Amino acid sequence: MPFEADTEVPALIVKFGDYPLHHGGVGAIRSLGRLGVPMYAITEDRWTPAAASRYLTRAFVWPTTGTEDPGRLVEGLIRIGRRIGRPAVLVPTDEEAAVLIAEHRRDLCGRFLFPSVEPGLPRRLASKQGLHELCVEHGIASPEAAFPQSYDDIVAFAEKARFPVVAKNREAFVRRRRPAVGGTTRIATREGLLALARDWGERPGVILQEYLPREDAEDWIVHAYFDANSTPLALFTGVKVRSWPPHAGMTANAYVVDNPELADLAARFVKQLGYTGIIDLDLRFDRRDGQYKLLDFNPRMGAQFRLFESESGVDVVRAMHLDLTGRAVPEGEQRAGHRYVVENIDLPALLAYRRSGYTTPHAPKRPSGTELAWLAGDDPLPFLTMLGRFVRPGAKHLYQLWRTNRRGGLTS
Repeated sequence: MPFEADTEVPALIVKFGDYPLHHGGVGAIRSLGRLGVPMYAITEDRWTPAAASRYLTRAFVWPTTGTEDPGRLVEGLIRIGRRIGRPAVLVPTDEEAAVLIAEHRRDLCGRFLFPSVEPGLPRRLASKQGLHELCVEHGIASPEAAFPQSYDDIVAFAEKARFPVVAKNREAFVRRRRPAVGGTTRIATREGLLALARDWGERPGVILQEYLPREDAEDWIVHAYFDANSTPLALFTGVKVRSWPPHAGMTANAYVVDNPELADLAARFVKQLGYTGIIDLDLRFDRRDGQYKLLDFNPRMGAQFRLFESESGVDVVRAMHLDLTGRAVPEGEQRAGHRYVVENIDLPALLAYRRSGYTTPHAPKRPSGTELAWLAGDDPLPFLTMLGRFVRPGAKHLYQLWRTNRRGGLTS
């Protein structure tokens, strides 16, 4: 490595909610742990893949749902900080953690290190409605969207909408307490929408969004880290080849592909927002009008961040640790053609994509290298632990997909 991390400053992986099979957290533990940074993580129990990593100094077992009172979550973080015994860099892996850290920075500052972002911005970015409003305000293309406040609003929307449409939970934290859908849900028909909406209550917490046809679109991703001046110290672009569930869910297979136009769009938008920290963007290029349309702005580390690394060995998590500890982030081009594979979801995704005949135009024919989400020769136990825990939740997820599909949607 052409740089050295400050090994006196540890890092803490912060997550709220019950999702033990999270490869992003394992990737962050390995990324900084390989540099000699002491790594800590909040885990559901002692048998999560993250807790099994050889690079983890200690797992703090703290089962949460994301529905707890924010004050209680802050108190829990402070207790963990005391047990670590020195300021640690916080690495949030979900929207709830990113929002909580930003909104309670006065309580956490001094005990932890994290980017000093405007307190209300991460919540607005994590909100599907807030993000849509910001896109309109700053001239960033995004799919057409509606924000129903009642069942009658949904009925009125259904009368005029062009199906299929996409439904998403509108707000961070609310998606934990009262989820309307299991994730990004493609709804094929008016009848399917109305059937699902009957369970959403008097104030449905959803966004109903235009569906961009897969035959006319390409899925792109941007991962970056921005300093206190909203200047990118690491910025990467790539294409999503497969996701699970297909065309709507988590990245299962992706490639690094240089896209200067997309990099410039992301950098300009973040500068306008005045955001600092790690971002994970999902965009869909609409070939019908030639525009990149922003689908999601995640104000935190993305699960597939290890797809991206510069020739200098920098990824977004390393960039943040270097910057927050006062060290220079070396420049370097991204490793174009590199591939990322999430083993436990890429096989079913591959079978589904082959049946549909869908291919990604910009994906290289052969990768220049491959990063696996779970399996690593120097750290094999997370992979084995994942296998041991995958069968039951995997079967449950497939059942939920089947059940939702019967009612008119395809859930992620």
